Amino acid sequence: MIDWPNVTASGRQEPDLQPEELQKSKCVLGFIPIIYYSVLLCVGVPVNILTAVALSKLAWRTKKALYHYLLAVTASDILSQLFIIFVGFLLETAVFHRDVPVFLLHSVSAAEFAANHASIWSTVPLTVDRYVALCHPLLHRQISYPARARKIIAVVLVLSLASGVPFFWWSDMWRNSHPPTELDALLIWTHVTIIYFLPCSIFLVLNSLIIHKLRVRQRQQPGQEERGPKSRHPQRLGKTTAMLLAITSVFSVLWAPRTVVVIYHLYVSSVHRDWRVHLAYDLSNMLAMLNTAVNFFLYCFVSKPFRSAVRDIMLLRGGLLYPCCTPPQQQPPTNASISSLYSGNNKRSQRDSIPSSPRRARKPS
Repeated sequence: MIDWPNVTASGRQEPDLQPEELQKSKCVLGFIPIIYYSVLLCVGVPVNILTAVALSKLAWRTKKALYHYLLAVTASDILSQLFIIFVGFLLETAVFHRDVPVFLLHSVSAAEFAANHASIWSTVPLTVDRYVALCHPLLHRQISYPARARKIIAVVLVLSLASGVPFFWWSDMWRNSHPPTELDALLIWTHVTIIYFLPCSIFLVLNSLIIHKLRVRQRQQPGQEERGPKSRHPQRLGKTTAMLLAITSVFSVLWAPRTVVVIYHLYVSSVHRDWRVHLAYDLSNMLAMLNTAVNFFLYCFVSKPFRSAVRDIMLLRGGLLYPCCTPPQQQPPTNASISSLYSGNNKRSQRDSIPSSPRRARKPS
């Protein structure tokens, strides 16, 4: 990032390397990454905190597992911003120039990878939950509830924390002058598999099944128009699915460059020696970290209940987290779990689907 002398934390250099091999690649971005990460941190952390409070309100009001999964994604994004952006990029790199104890460097590296894995893998249970809700709605009503969602989230967080331990031995790509070792290759392939190839494969398979299911329902829809308000449900269903597809697609696009650059560093040219790889690595890291601050805008664009919750928080209406009084909850429709983000339309659907009382009370004379 910043063009300071390129030395490892221990200050040792490989004696068998030529002087041109020890020459550090220039960072052409200068202080731009520092400014970028500072702005991203100042915007992303407050936005994610606002998102967490709004999702907490919705989870408490609706008792839906969906909001607990979204809340876990938001909390993991906050951890990633604090450990990776604030501690890793700004404090260690920009302020202390990596001039800190080696054990602390490696410990922070393990914490960064753990937070990164938690941020990414928290989206996997959300995708599975939406797949079950769409393709197996009856099963979803039986297995999807807040208590189980919290247990699944706890398991994901524990596994993410454990998966960060091997990266205690992660090599500093910016400053290590030696070529990648076998341990570096093992850690790099483990990293790209955990953070990209494996979750993206799950997203691709489940999202493809979801889209196929939606298309089947859309083809069946013209024959069900006479059934009345139920014909409006697939439209709401499509919006909910669009939010999920947006979250996973944005992640896949923003993290793809970093995955390619890391593999290129391993087999073609290292970040330390080639300024073009150095530049690509800096830019790819900036794009990847942008993923921790975009979900708020996706939720606002898609979800009307989320926008209402954010507006109530900004205007300090109904309490910050839990409202003082909540209107009585009506029994949701049979398939309400599929469109949890759009439960605001459930009451109108229920009124439309219930016949008028005079017709029920009319009896033949």
